[in-house]
Amino acid sequence: MAGGGFAGAGAPSADYGGGITFSVVVTCLMAASGGLIFGYDIGISGGVTAMESFLEAFFPGVLRRMAAARRDEYCVYDSHVLTAFTSSLYLAGLAASLAAGRVTRAVGRQAVMLAGGAFFFAGAAVNAAAVNVAMLIVGRMLLGFGIGFTNQAAPVYLAETAPAKWRGAFTTGFQLFLGIGNLAANLTNYGAARIPRWGWRLSLGLAAAPASVIVVGALLIPDTPSSLLVRGRAEQARAALRRVRGPKADVDSELEDVARAVEAARANEEGAFRRILRREHRPHLVMAVAVPLLQQLTGVIVIAFFSPVLFQTAGFGSNASLMGAVILGAVNLGSTLVSIVTVDRYGRRPLFLTGGIVMIICQVAVAWIMGSQIGRDGESTMARGYSVAVLALTCVFSAAFGWSWGPLTWVIPGEIFPVEIRSAGQGISVAVNLGATFVLTQTFLAMLCSFKYATFVYYAAWVAVMTAFVSAFLPETKGVPLEAMGAVWARHWYWGRFVKPPTAKDAEALAN
Repeated sequence: MAGGGFAGAGAPSADYGGGITFSVVVTCLMAASGGLIFGYDIGISGGVTAMESFLEAFFPGVLRRMAAARRDEYCVYDSHVLTAFTSSLYLAGLAASLAAGRVTRAVGRQAVMLAGGAFFFAGAAVNAAAVNVAMLIVGRMLLGFGIGFTNQAAPVYLAETAPAKWRGAFTTGFQLFLGIGNLAANLTNYGAARIPRWGWRLSLGLAAAPASVIVVGALLIPDTPSSLLVRGRAEQARAALRRVRGPKADVDSELEDVARAVEAARANEEGAFRRILRREHRPHLVMAVAVPLLQQLTGVIVIAFFSPVLFQTAGFGSNASLMGAVILGAVNLGSTLVSIVTVDRYGRRPLFLTGGIVMIICQVAVAWIMGSQIGRDGESTMARGYSVAVLALTCVFSAAFGWSWGPLTWVIPGEIFPVEIRSAGQGISVAVNLGATFVLTQTFLAMLCSFKYATFVYYAAWVAVMTAFVSAFLPETKGVPLEAMGAVWARHWYWGRFVKPPTAKDAEALAN
């Protein structure tokens, strides 16, 4: 239904005569707004945990370590309870993302996004009213249910709805809204930190704002044609497709291709999660696990969550560290705009590879600066110039992530799965993403305390591994219609041994 290009094809893909219509832009923007809640949470968590009023209310032990006459700068924030506050959300999100595949099949992607927004709204209310750590964690789990549902449904909704030629740009919109949410959260933290005693409640409670955007957006958009056909609503699917493609599109031909894929899925009733384990879906399963896992192993999520803590470790004061997080969020948002412009022009692989190289250089440089300035004992003070250099390098790292692994981690899983395993594949991808985020956020502060500056060398090594993985095993998917995506894997030097050769229909779609 949607498309994007095959490496070496040299010509635009079949788009059934449709183009960018006002309706498809509005629909995709509403669906992409699902990224707001994830971005807001990423930004808000690290800032709140750096606020003294929040630490005084729930984590006084951290404040005592901050006040110590001699302290290890790497270990000030090492608290398992504090990291549990941040990471508990991701266990709930992992469970919700796995359940969302079955729920989506029953009620559709639109309803799942609506439920995600409602859960997130409830979690924001509980966290804003929290009086103890238990309430904080219950609220975080409700937020997790919202993120798990929304992250599972929104990227696939975008891939199924976007026009073939611009699928990458539209699906990258999810990351764009994630960046907007992150920047809004950092600005909120910067302002709320100046409000004594209850500023943290404002930061946590304002999570209801992006949740409201998602709820309203989900109410205003139709479900995807694929999802409607799966539930036997052919006429609604035709109307939904005509609405987003416009009157000049060959809606009947596109709907016929989607219906053929849906019927093929119905012919295999063994269950999507069981089916994805079959040999012919080996590349899909590997990518469903590897792409989100490797994204987290860039270390970006812990930098995003704990950037205020990181900048304090590097020598900035509390307010200056929050402003550093704002700058970081703005850079990430700007680089995502670069990705939107380039992803369908140059393809996915060039963005992955250039981003990986830049991230490796930045993390090695940060490790060298922190090692030479703070040392192994963490008791030295970093000179102001070097602190600014850490901020600059972190911003460059964030920019590289923002044009590569940030948006493409949502683009690739959203477009590579055949319809019979699409919900299951996306569910696995989101579950791995959230599970890895849980482990990393739970362990980062302890790792920083133990590994010191070598933490950044550790992540740089993983970025080198993932860049090599993309170079060898990820085919270019730019310009390939979703229904013909199997031909990409069949022609790959390695995955071709698992995937059947393309049909005549697939070959024709790739050649057009």
